[in-house]
Amino acid sequence: MSRPENQMPPYQYYNWDESLKYTNCSRIINVQSQLTERALELLNIDNTIDLVLDIGCGSGLSGEILQEHGLNWIGLDISESMLQVAQQRKVEGELVLSDVGQGFRFRPGVFDAAISISAIQWLCVSYAKSENPFKRLRAFFESLKNSLKNEGRAVFQFYPENNEQLNMISNAALKAGFSGNIVIDYPNSAKAKKIYLVLQLGGKDQTIGLMEGLKDEQSQQKHAPKVKKNIVKSKKWIIKRKQKQERLGKKFKATTKYTGRRRNNLGLFK
Repeated sequence: MSRPENQMPPYQYYNWDESLKYTNCSRIINVQSQLTERALELLNIDNTIDLVLDIGCGSGLSGEILQEHGLNWIGLDISESMLQVAQQRKVEGELVLSDVGQGFRFRPGVFDAAISISAIQWLCVSYAKSENPFKRLRAFFESLKNSLKNEGRAVFQFYPENNEQLNMISNAALKAGFSGNIVIDYPNSAKAKKIYLVLQLGGKDQTIGLMEGLKDEQSQQKHAPKVKKNIVKSKKWIIKRKQKQERLGKKFKATTKYTGRRRNNLGLFK
């Protein structure tokens, strides 16, 4: 079966019907959750990370995991239908329609980190005679470098079709000033094998090496999708979220004595 990126451009492939199908598939939801959790582990998030750029955010499945970790996020995607599904789902992140292969512009150094799940392999394919995949990758990584803070980090999970695509992506990142590692989880499994590109700005060595990732069933079970739990949001948690929203210039409800207080069911719902 032909890979999606070899069939047509992403904005055509992910039309409204395909976007809904993708978003409502329980298998895809579980896989996206698992991949995002692993990406955040490789990103090594700490208290210094607040605002994350989600590249190829789609309908917001990965963004929801960022949200669960208390992170604010802005998502970029080339599929208008995917972003419309995300709006319909009322995700909390800001959504931007963008072809990242043409570059993108944000205030310099605005993002603490970036992630991308199952997306950047699309940049390795030319859909028009005027498109040069390596130049598009260069434009992407240059834009990312300008958008990240000094020593900012980024993790990309992707599906290269061959070593040529893997080298092209790595070389474009190096040319833009990134360094880091290619991490391969479960390298001996045709089904479970996953590839991550872990990058950082400002590193001493301008190289991209190869690092061993997860390789046994026990580790695979550790990173299996987690069952979501209802999070009890305290007043302190809510105020902290509002402070983040304020720094981003967003509107929010004023804090009152009722903030964080549990509401009783007033008979409006069964």
